[in-house]
Amino acid sequence: MQTIKRWPARPSFPSWPLVVAAGWMVSTMAWAQQPPGGLAATAPTPLSLHGVFEQAWARQPEARSADLRRAAADATRQAASAWTPEPLALNLQTQTDRPGSNHGSREYEAGVSVPLWLPGERARKGRLAHAEQAALESGLAAARLRLAGEVREAWWAWQRARAELDLTQDRLASAQGLARDVARRFKAGDLSQADRHQADSAVAQAESAVAEAQGAHDGVLAALRAHWGARPADAAPGEGGGSDEARPEPLPGPLSVAAVPEAHPALAELHDQAWTARRAAELAATQTRANPELTLATTRSKGQAGERYQQTVTLGVRIPLGAGPRAQAREATALAETADAEARAAIAQSRLAAEAAAARARLAALQAQVAAMARNAGLARETLAFYEKSFRLGETDLPTRLRVALEAAQAQRQLARLRIDEAAAVSALRQALGLLPE
Repeated sequence: MQTIKRWPARPSFPSWPLVVAAGWMVSTMAWAQQPPGGLAATAPTPLSLHGVFEQAWARQPEARSADLRRAAADATRQAASAWTPEPLALNLQTQTDRPGSNHGSREYEAGVSVPLWLPGERARKGRLAHAEQAALESGLAAARLRLAGEVREAWWAWQRARAELDLTQDRLASAQGLARDVARRFKAGDLSQADRHQADSAVAQAESAVAEAQGAHDGVLAALRAHWGARPADAAPGEGGGSDEARPEPLPGPLSVAAVPEAHPALAELHDQAWTARRAAELAATQTRANPELTLATTRSKGQAGERYQQTVTLGVRIPLGAGPRAQAREATALAETADAEARAAIAQSRLAAEAAAARARLAALQAQVAAMARNAGLARETLAFYEKSFRLGETDLPTRLRVALEAAQAQRQLARLRIDEAAAVSALRQALGLLPE
């Protein structure tokens, strides 16, 4: 019979000190792995064309003064709806024939002058105020569109440089891999020293292309940054941006029906300027003289010391004479500005229609080129894969392998450029149609 020896049970101790210690160690290790900021770092937010445009607009003088200009326009509109064209004036005066003495005559007068609207002036000034408000908003919209054109140009220049840099870096990586393969086979005696030199020369050429592309990329990136100032802390161009950065803008609609809308900001600005000038001419035709004034005054006077004061009331109207040539000059100037703005609006209508038609034609051509070049790039990649396998098997010499690789790289480069050009053409079409970046 086997005897089982039982050991006495160990005394139980509270386990919470161990739990607390373990938790403290885990939290300490987690904190040590955090970045110096003390909090987990967030990935940089990729920039977008819309984001760059909004940041650039926030820095513009028009954007910073827009609220104040709106307040001024609103105050002008309220003034046009007031009961009087100018504020009332209070008149106070006194006269005596013996200054510094209580003897002699005394006279005290207090009155108020009320400016009056000319016939039709109040209504026309109100219409002018509304036209000025509309011109202010359309001017801001036109300024946003002009800025959008500058930002779009800088944005797609950066995208072209960025795509060129990516392609040259890929070419360098491929050349370095080939050079390592050639060096290995040279040591094994399969290739000659001349082949190794050709592979190293291809690496040097690729490094030169990367350096050139990097310089061009940094230059256009600096030009793009100038639109929104220093790089924001939450946006790092070219660092982890992903494909969203080069996302093309949506098409405005079928190319066959895309036309310049009547509400195009550039056209609306000119139309509102013409409308404002016309309203100013109508107001100038009404303001042929200064505003009349209605005067109401009371007078207290006495002839000698000791006499009782006598009180009188005065009611009068002040009617200025006509302004003559000065009023005619104001009206003629306003009419000239009207004709000028209307002529510029007609010219802009034709110019924008031509720009939209040219942008549609360029976009259609680029779409066809992208489709053809995509097929060419695909065939070049397949051909390169064939020659890479053949080179590894020793069936193809190195010059042929390098030539095929260069042709494939050029095909990819042309395809990348055409795709960027296609996206830029979409932006150009949207710009011609008066649409802001999205």
